[in-house]
Amino acid sequence: MGHSWLNGIYLFKGDRSPCGPSRVLHVRKVPIEVSEAELISLGVPFGRVTNLLMLKGKNQVGTNILQPVPPVYSLHIDLVPVPPRAQAALQAVNAVHSGNMALGGSASGSDGALMPGQSPVLRIIVENLFYPVSLEVLHQIFSKFGTVLKIITFTKNNQFQALLQYADPMNAHHAKVTLDGQNIYNACCTLRVEFSKLTSLNVKYNNDKSRDFTRLDLPSGDGQPTMDPAMSAAFGAPGIISSPYAGAAGFCPTIGFSQAGLSMHTMAGMGPLVSGRMTLHGMAPTAVHSVLLVSNLNPDSISPHELFILFGVYGDVHRVKILFNKKENALIQMADATQAQLAMSHLNGQRLHGKVIRVTISKHQTVQLPREGQEDQGLTKDFSGSPLHRFKKPGSKNFQNIFPPSATLHLSNIPPSVTEDVLKDLFSGPGYTVKAFKFFQKDRKMALIQLGSVEEAIQALIDLHNHDLGENHHLRVSFSKSTI
Repeated sequence: MGHSWLNGIYLFKGDRSPCGPSRVLHVRKVPIEVSEAELISLGVPFGRVTNLLMLKGKNQVGTNILQPVPPVYSLHIDLVPVPPRAQAALQAVNAVHSGNMALGGSASGSDGALMPGQSPVLRIIVENLFYPVSLEVLHQIFSKFGTVLKIITFTKNNQFQALLQYADPMNAHHAKVTLDGQNIYNACCTLRVEFSKLTSLNVKYNNDKSRDFTRLDLPSGDGQPTMDPAMSAAFGAPGIISSPYAGAAGFCPTIGFSQAGLSMHTMAGMGPLVSGRMTLHGMAPTAVHSVLLVSNLNPDSISPHELFILFGVYGDVHRVKILFNKKENALIQMADATQAQLAMSHLNGQRLHGKVIRVTISKHQTVQLPREGQEDQGLTKDFSGSPLHRFKKPGSKNFQNIFPPSATLHLSNIPPSVTEDVLKDLFSGPGYTVKAFKFFQKDRKMALIQLGSVEEAIQALIDLHNHDLGENHHLRVSFSKSTI
């Protein structure tokens, strides 16, 4: 049934005295992290679920099913009154189930039934975007309702949006009814789901911004897929679309969310769709995987401070350790697992000091500081109290301005006395090639500067972020989604 934890669950049928068929199903050996919604969803295909009683201490559950298809067995004739939490789950699941039953009947204009000729393409808007939402996360959530053929992600009106095409319009209907208004993470990243006017998507590139799951032969492109004019007109989107949380073109995250053990609740009204229980590479789900392993570094040039500044673009770096006996490798501890995933997806495969770096999740849960008197050569640094953290404030707008490394840098906190020539000289002085420069028309505290390559821009950001411009102004440098 698609539930990986179902293997190993036992239906209670004969360990005690025999009993005849009843409406109650007794299930044992239920994993402790399984929710009411996930259990109720097991009963939905066989009839309306009317009650649920979870015995958490004993890893058991009892479920009332109205009109069961096969006979079910339990010593219980009926269950006690429904607990409030289970009641909410039952109402949500059965509402969805009723809507699904209507799919097989005559179509009407209500929310519970499919309209004739309804599109298999959904338009998805993520509101309250406090944490990054990737194409992989959307695919994992929406594929619970049917085969997802194509996804395009982009930003419009400062909102992260996506177009998603199912193989069947009924799948789109089911997903819309269930997921509209639900949170992906706790109290944030709210999904707004509606039908698109488009009936098909034309994806040109397979990368972190767009994916055609039926065409594995598509190139990765330049990381900025173009939307067909017809699609643009129908959707009112610009010709070039981009995601604020896209990784380097051609380098997908090394962890797929389908392997990460993220619990996806597919029932409306049941809290976050992604519970955050991560199991990466078989490690215990209780571990907090916020430590990254960075390899193929240039040991002659790299320093903990450089890694702090670079990885700090995508999250708050707490500690950095360059390995004493293997200086081309480093461990970087981020504030949380989400920021670690974000930094990995953006920086894996980028060039730093002439070498292509690799970024993966480390098996370590923390970066240990050297013991007193231990020889370290300054290779381990604690940055947990640094004033340069970009994301200390929950819900910071900085979360909405995270972009993959690019040759164009966004400069901010520029004092009025600093001119274009001063800034161009600042970047060209160390040897960077300045190709273009532009102040923001409405706000001269900000500017864009385009350098000769992405690798140059990465190094320039490391060198010049927090540079003292005088007048108590320190330059802020970020990657930009725009070009000049």
